[in-house]
Order: sequence, then C-alpha cells, then structure tokens
Amino acid sequence: MSKLPQRVSIVEVGPRDGLQNEAVKLDAAIKAKLVEKLAEAGLKRIETGSFVSPKWVPQMADSDKVFELVNRRDDVNYSALTPNMRGFEGAVAAKADEVAIFGAASQTFSQKNINCSIEESLERFAPVCAAARDANMPVRGYVSCVLGCPYEGDIAPQQVADVAAKMLEMGCYEISLGDTIGTGTPVKTAQMLEAVLSKVPADKLAVHFHDTYGQALVNIYVALTLGVRVIDSALAGLGGCPYAKGASGNVATEDVLYMLNGMHIETGVDMSSLLKASAFISEHLQRKPASKAANALLS
Repeated sequence: MSKLPQRVSIVEVGPRDGLQNEAVKLDAAIKAKLVEKLAEAGLKRIETGSFVSPKWVPQMADSDKVFELVNRRDDVNYSALTPNMRGFEGAVAAKADEVAIFGAASQTFSQKNINCSIEESLERFAPVCAAARDANMPVRGYVSCVLGCPYEGDIAPQQVADVAAKMLEMGCYEISLGDTIGTGTPVKTAQMLEAVLSKVPADKLAVHFHDTYGQALVNIYVALTLGVRVIDSALAGLGGCPYAKGASGNVATEDVLYMLNGMHIETGVDMSSLLKASAFISEHLQRKPASKAANALLS
C-alpha cells in the first residue's frame, strides 16, 4: 500500500457549490447558520458564497448578506467564488478571506458554462489574480471536467495538466481538480493525476469529486496515495451541476470523514457535530441527506 497521509484538509463546499444547485431557495440567515454549524464541527475552510450574476445563479444572489450574517471565527477561512473583477470587488466588500476562479479542461464545457474558450477564461481571470495579489488575498483555482465532459466525453489528462499549470502560473496557490459529472474511475483518476503531477506539485492540488456513479470515495483514495492532501466535499452530498445532465451531488463530507476516520487520518472535524449540521440543512431542504454515513448514523 502506498504511504497515506497522517492529516488531510477538508474544504467544505456545501454552502456554495452545494446550495447553488438545490431547488429549495433558502434565506441568507439559514445559510449563515449552516456556515456557523460547519465551523463548530471543526471545518477550517468553508466556501461561503459566490459573487456571480444572479441571472445565472439565483441561489447565490444574497451571498453578501450571508457573509455579513456569519459570526466568524478567527481560525476559519471563509471563501467566495469570483468569475470576474465585478465578482472580486463584491468578495472584497464582503470581507471574504480568499477568492476562487473557475475554468475547465473541456472547451465545449467552458463555452456552455462561462460563454468563452479555455484560453479566454484564463485571460479573464488574469486581472482578478493581479488584483488579489495587490490586496494580499489568496486565489484558489477550480478546473472542471477533469475526468469527463457531458459534451465531449473523455478528457485527455494532458489537457487537464496544461490548464492546472496555467492557473498555478497565474498565481493560484491551490488547484482543485473537479470530476464535474462524476464519471471518473480509479485508473482514470490515477492517469489524470500523474499527468497533472508532472507539472504541478502535489501540495498545490486538491480533488473535487461528484458521486454520480458511486466512485468518489475510491477516487479520493487513489488521490491520497498519489500525494494529494486536500479534499473538497459538501455536507449531506449537496449540489450537482446544471450543465451536466444526470450529475448528482458532491461527495458527502460525512462519507469522506467516515472513511478518513477509519483510516486513522486526522481532519480536525467532529462527526457528531457534522451530523447535526447535516440534519439542520436537510430539514430546511425537506429531504434526507444524500450521504450513506449520515443516514446510517442519524437513524
């Protein structure tokens, strides 16, 4: 067995990437309370909101209010997604701790998602990275469709490596590799990561898996054996992708935590507190968590 890490950092993306694709619209106060409950559970990196056009992502239209309402902890990083300078300015005004930009490894997905080519998207992000650097604000990069695209099918690993390398060069301190439609399998995950690792160090990478075909946890395990130490996940398996038909939610934080606990890998996250947060948001969304661990432990 390859050497596994002693500790892993979990990036909780439920309040943004999860809730933006849920049908039930929640008040800013409920979103803020969710963020606080996640922090109480020990999560130190929480994607709190998104400063994108409300025309495209109406669920995130009140992100400024969410940031305002959250009772923040000094040891927690509250981040925001920012596609352009207008979004960056909104994040600065809301006092976000860091911002994230998002690209894709698929040309067609990039066009469908943000209406421009991969190259054009990177050009758009350049001023955001420059402004963030001037403001001493960290920038995280997301790459979508690293293991498959709803329009193009398989994606060449080298294509993912090229986009990740360009984001690193632009100033992103960390690149999150996203299996947006959840089609990745362990061998494909290993091949993609090996290509990326030839250009980007493991300590600059994170993985972001959707669990459409039930492959997320085993793909995360593969990433851990290859040196990745940061995992994105969403409480209760929240979310999906409006541009990817059939794409179910992100891998559930509870399921990731259960696996890591069973492997004696430290996270600093308390399962009982996390389950309370899961029950809280699931009640407001009027459905059970899409997490096997949560459903088993809460029953």
